[in-house]
Order: sequence, then structure tokens, then C-alpha cells
Amino acid sequence: MRKHHAQNERIKRQYFAYLEEAKRMSKSSVDQVAAAIAQFETSTGYRDFRAFHIEQARKFKRQLAEAINPATGKPLAKATIYSRLMALKAFFTWLAGQPGYKSRLTYSDADYFNPSNNDGRIAKAVRKRPAPTLEQVRHVLATMPNETDIDKRDRALIAFALLSGARDDAIASISLRHVDLAQRTVFQDAREVRTKNRKTFTSNFFPVGAEIEVIVTDWILYLTKEKLFGPDDALFPATRVAVGESGHFERAGLERRHWKDAGAIRRVFRQSFEAAGLPYSNPHLCRVTLTALGEQRCPTPEAFKAWSQNLGHDHVLTTLTSYGAVSAARQAEILNAMRGEEAGTGAEPDPETVLKVVAHLMKKAS
Repeated sequence: MRKHHAQNERIKRQYFAYLEEAKRMSKSSVDQVAAAIAQFETSTGYRDFRAFHIEQARKFKRQLAEAINPATGKPLAKATIYSRLMALKAFFTWLAGQPGYKSRLTYSDADYFNPSNNDGRIAKAVRKRPAPTLEQVRHVLATMPNETDIDKRDRALIAFALLSGARDDAIASISLRHVDLAQRTVFQDAREVRTKNRKTFTSNFFPVGAEIEVIVTDWILYLTKEKLFGPDDALFPATRVAVGESGHFERAGLERRHWKDAGAIRRVFRQSFEAAGLPYSNPHLCRVTLTALGEQRCPTPEAFKAWSQNLGHDHVLTTLTSYGAVSAARQAEILNAMRGEEAGTGAEPDPETVLKVVAHLMKKAS
């Protein structure tokens, strides 16, 4: 049974190079595109892309709708289906402009990979997970053990995520020299720190409490004074694994090297929150917690702009739209308070004014 098509492989290599070099996509994002295209090829029996027919796109969409996620045993999420279809649409749009394919494909062929409008809206809907409150994070830190090197690292890790607002992949790649305790800053140098979009900026410690800052400070002093770590060593070093007395691999302290990715950081968060009797909150939700805190504490627009920049955002709107949604409970609280204020004044709506407003709106709509 055919498992590849030579011409397809050649044109795919060109496309992946285009995504990396021209579109500046990360390697992991290109890998996701490659997986979607490979899945489509499997559904067509690895037919030449130049022999594309719209029925192939229809069949592929049906297969995605019927596919089961092997990890959960449930149908694929609408967002997963959407991302794969959009990857194929972009690929065939690009393909239609390439030599050897122009006469066989049209740009409108790519439109057959569009999902239904309803599925598209479901896939793109924003569903925000509730972020932990500052008090909940403090509770987690208070319940975490602080005996072994690994205990100390994990506790400082959660404290640092809140204190710095850094993303988990950035935290995994930060070295000791990037943190200035005297200035209370973190230099997120994109040459070495895996920041989003490889942006370089300096962030200050957020005002989340002296006890949280002390945890981070004690950890850094412990690494430098007790463990004799140097400036280039990891702020949160990877776990050393060795064969223990039982003959099995066991955790045996800390390396000096960085974690390769943020997977271990997410595991620390999951285990720590569950051990504290709280729902799992991933590291990224600390940024939502900080945004909510900034909305409460910032007295002026300038102050909130500074808070936003400290999260690494160029625009305040990014902070507000991505992290600053008001919770349903808080929304109700605010509106009820405003309703109470209005009731306290004894002000009643003026019927004549209401009629004028309605007439104006009807006139604009006509």
C-alpha cells in the first residue's frame, strides 16, 4: 500500500520552507501543519495533489467529523477540526499559485476546506477558564512542602510565575543572571529566553506580596550560596534522574541545566494545586490573575498601561481583551451595585426621553 507520493513530498518541503522562512512560523507550528497535510494524504490514498478534486475535501471533512481522539475516546474537538481544515485551506491556496499546479488547481478549490459557519463559530468561541485568585495561590504556596531541593524549586517556581508574570516557556529557559534582585526585575532576553514572538523586554516584580517575593529571593540565594550555581545556570533547573537503591530510576536532586520545554512546569502546577484541594490552574492563568489584580489596583490609565507593559504587551487592549474579561459573578456584582446607586437617587426613567431614543434608533436602522 502506497505511503507517500514523491512529487507531493517535494512540494511539501517547499511549502514548509516557505512557512518557516517567509511566514516566520515556529518549527512546532509547521509540524502541526505537516501532520494535517499528512492526514489528508492518507484519506486520498496519497494521490498527487495535482489530481485534487473537491470531493476529496468533502470526504476529509466527513472523516474528521467522525474521528475519535485516542487520548480521550471522544470525537475530535471543533477547534482541532477547524485548525486542520484551515491548514489544508492555506496549503491549497499556496499550491494554486505554484508552477506545475496553476493549470490544475484554482484558488476557489481551497474554499472547500471551509467548515460550516456554525462549526467555525463553535471552534473560535473564547472559553476562558477561571483563574486562581491571589489568595488561592498563597494557599497553594502555604501547603507546599519545603524540605528537599525539588520541593524548594517547585515552591519558588509557582511564586515566581506570579511575581514575574512570565510565560511558562520563558520561565523554563530563564537563567539566574536574568533576575536582578536588587532592582526587582527580570530581563527576558529573547536571545536566550523563549519569550512569545521572541520579544525582548524587562519586567518588574509585580506587587503581589512580600511573602511571595521572599520565597523567590530565598530560592535564588540558596542556589547561589548553598548550591554554588553560576549566572548561566538555570533559575529552575531540571530534575536529575538516577538509578536508586530499588534498582529503578528515581529523582535524585537537581541538574544545572534548563528544562527543554514547559511540560514539567505544568506538571508542578497541576500536582501542587490538586494537593492543595484546588482545581488545576495552568501557569498561564497566573497572567489572568495579575490582570484582574491590576484592574483593581491601578488608579489611573497610565498605571494600567505600565501594568500591561510589565506583562510584555505593547497595547493595553491586548491585556484587556486576552486576559481582562470580567467574570460573570463580578459582572453581576457591578451591575447590581449600579442598580442600587440608581435606586438610592430615586431617579426614574423619563418616558418622553425613552420614546425619543427609541425613535432615533429606529430611524438609524431604517
